[in-house]
Amino acid sequence: MDEETIKKLEICEKKIDAVYVSVEKTRRYFLWTLVLTLVMFFLPLVGLIFVIPFFLNIFSGLLGM
Repeated sequence: MDEETIKKLEICEKKIDAVYVSVEKTRRYFLWTLVLTLVMFFLPLVGLIFVIPFFLNIFSGLLGM
């Protein structure tokens, strides 16, 4: 192979490595976004499982049931 082709291949390899690093960062951002979204969705649901019976007990006590 001639010298110019080798230089172009090296440049392409550096660019591919940079793209790989960028893609891995983006993948991690998406993963953590998914994890945080699930946590922010399910924690209130779990909290409601405990809060709703408490409020129903209070309201039924106020109504004299």
